[in-house]
Amino acid sequence: MARGRRSDHSPEELRDLIIAEGSRIVTEEGIAALTAREIARRIGYSATTVLSAMGSPDSIVTAVNTRTFGLWVRELEKALERDPEDRIATLVNAYFDFAARNPKLWIAIYEHKLPVGHEVPDDQNEARGRLTAIVNAEVSHALRKSFDETKELTASLVYTVHGHCHMWITGSSDLMGIRDVRACALARVREALACAGKETQ
Repeated sequence: MARGRRSDHSPEELRDLIIAEGSRIVTEEGIAALTAREIARRIGYSATTVLSAMGSPDSIVTAVNTRTFGLWVRELEKALERDPEDRIATLVNAYFDFAARNPKLWIAIYEHKLPVGHEVPDDQNEARGRLTAIVNAEVSHALRKSFDETKELTASLVYTVHGHCHMWITGSSDLMGIRDVRACALARVREALACAGKETQ
């Protein structure tokens, strides 16, 4: 627990402290426990100071989720460095691995619905986009197409893997009778890529 006084941190340091502590809260208790009051209690500032530093409760959640995207990107990059041969399989497995190691952080990304009028800051959008960019790079390479040509397919493949992964994390896949959810997700991705490859031949 980080304790401090108002003068102990610059605005940037305070913001980083808030986001890091918010991430810990979500990791431990889930997104429902992420409040300015709880962050303030843990870091030794007032809830008013926390909100003033971040702008709004939704801005706190958005920033925490952006941090999660950054962690996720690093995990994907490391996985590709460790296993560079079958890169599509590596990405699918890394997707599942990250969700398994960080279930509450991962689910928080999809549980948070931005209110009307709340925009994700450009720098955070750029950070979030790196995840899809990594996947799109591999998809475009596999199909020998440009990034622009594979953007839509990449998004669809991410949705496919996400759906399988969400059912696996929540235990819903057992009800569907799927024994190896990862293998099913990878099979669907390979089928889509094979179909897309045939269309260009």
